[in-house]
Amino acid sequence: MVGSTIPRRAFGRFLRSIREQAGATLLTAGLEIDTSKQTILRLEDGLPTKVSTPQLKSLLDMYSVTPAVRAEVLELWEELKQQAKVAKLQGVSTGWWQAYSRQYAPYFNHYLRLEAVADHLTSHQLVFIPGILQTPAYRRSLIENALPNLPEIDVSSRLELAARRQERLADNTFRVDALLSEAVLRHRIGGPAVTREQLQRLQEAGAQDNISIRVVPFNAGTHSGYSVDSFSMLEFPPLASRLVEPPVVYVEGSEGALYLEHAEVIARFRQAVVSMKRVALSENDTHDLVSSIAKEYAP
Repeated sequence: MVGSTIPRRAFGRFLRSIREQAGATLLTAGLEIDTSKQTILRLEDGLPTKVSTPQLKSLLDMYSVTPAVRAEVLELWEELKQQAKVAKLQGVSTGWWQAYSRQYAPYFNHYLRLEAVADHLTSHQLVFIPGILQTPAYRRSLIENALPNLPEIDVSSRLELAARRQERLADNTFRVDALLSEAVLRHRIGGPAVTREQLQRLQEAGAQDNISIRVVPFNAGTHSGYSVDSFSMLEFPPLASRLVEPPVVYVEGSEGALYLEHAEVIARFRQAVVSMKRVALSENDTHDLVSSIAKEYAP
């Protein structure tokens, strides 16, 4: 099931900590169970592997874990295996976005998996409206500008993918905090009519209880947001086990993307969010500014 992404990643993180405490390398762990270090890395990254239960037990022997830790690892492992079986029977062992895999870069597949199970998205944008809040016309303009020769069938598929992502906004347990530079509102993506429609969509979205949209105005002064690029921070609900899945910061560039997870890095991004919220307009004042700019694009 799609939701198994988070428990699997938490399990992998747990297993990595055990290996590191034992002083074992990826290479030595792989040799212990007659597999590659890449397989061990995939296991610890929470990605599907062909590692068997006997192989996992051999790893635990190598790591010289205590009986209590061994029992905990194997119990979590059995839970993951049961989840995988149920997902396969239900036909949801892969995410719905896999049907659109031709329409996005390989690195974005991981983001879609994380977004599907996150319960809080914080999006800081300097140039564009966050993807999850874009109108079809706004999105189309971005696609056609980046890929002017893309066939219409592929453009339509990308718009369908965006629409499917936006279905999560109807779930009140999924919170969105959007922090937008004022520049985002003033970029005329697709021309006046498209921009006006997009700004009106922002106003509608901001009226939802689970969505907060705040603008950092040009006259806000110095704040920590200047030290970071556009980014998305994904946070996750508690797991049934004692394991905790930490937030992930996603930073996308023209040639690829970064997934940042180290605690000190996350702390810096959290501080940037706090700093930007300190100088951002309130939700009501943001609504008024968006409305005012939208009127500038009236026919």
